[in-house]
Amino acid sequence: MGSMKRVRKAVFPVAGLGTRFLPATKAIPKEMLTVVDRPVIQYVVDEARDAGIEHFIFVTGRNKAVIEDHFDVQFELYDTLAQRGKDDQLARLQRLQPAPGQTSFTRQQVPMGLGHAVWCARELVGDEPFALLLPDMIMQSEKSCMKDMVELYAETGNNIIAVQECDPAEAHKYGIVGRGEDTHHGFRITGMVEKPKAGTAPSNLFINGRYILQPEIFGILEGQERGAGNEIQLTDAMLKLEKQQPFYGYRYQGRTFDCGSPEGFVEANVAFALWRRDMNESMAGVIRTLLDEMQPSERRGAAL
Repeated sequence: MGSMKRVRKAVFPVAGLGTRFLPATKAIPKEMLTVVDRPVIQYVVDEARDAGIEHFIFVTGRNKAVIEDHFDVQFELYDTLAQRGKDDQLARLQRLQPAPGQTSFTRQQVPMGLGHAVWCARELVGDEPFALLLPDMIMQSEKSCMKDMVELYAETGNNIIAVQECDPAEAHKYGIVGRGEDTHHGFRITGMVEKPKAGTAPSNLFINGRYILQPEIFGILEGQERGAGNEIQLTDAMLKLEKQQPFYGYRYQGRTFDCGSPEGFVEANVAFALWRRDMNESMAGVIRTLLDEMQPSERRGAAL
């Protein structure tokens, strides 16, 4: 524990095509779709930054250059805001701007699954632990999910997976962990299973898209055979790593929104708008008015 390396780097796999959002994602990466006034990817990067992450590694694909542009300096925009006296907007953009050298981008090139995307970041991560944040999943809580995970890592020095409770009847839809003894402010993970058959799940704790992993995962992914969907699955590699190193679960208590689905994306927009002090009252009124005015027949027609 005395020589334990702290978590300085985070990997964001952003090469997905976003087919569930077509035609919106035909020319715009799904990670750049906005929740209220920020792209989805900005929320995820902000969560990592809040946890003390210093280096942001994006595993991209074709047609994702706009993500790189988003995290770059835009001189013309900054100059225009300064000349027009829009100091608050300028200061906000500058606060969100990563420092020079804090962002790195690498290409996945072929769609071979999450495990392959993580493996593509191996040279940028190097021989140190790293955070992995799935960009489809955004969190809402007073204290960020990853910040609590980093604190648990500091106590255990091992692999950490964030989990949340789901309806036991829905467990077959998720990656589920087995729960062992409590430790620190987490618990020991006794097993992992991807989408277990109904009635066979070891718990109702599902993996919500946040991980802290040791670099030994890269050596396993190097020789990992393709699994479900003919892709290299991260869960398969973690099961092998679990035989060599402990895994701990962090039970996240906030809200998680799956912005990879239209329903989750809309839910996130509503939730984050209601969470903001400058929008809460007006948006709550708009939602109540829409629910009152929209007749059931209209709702059915809108869904067709």
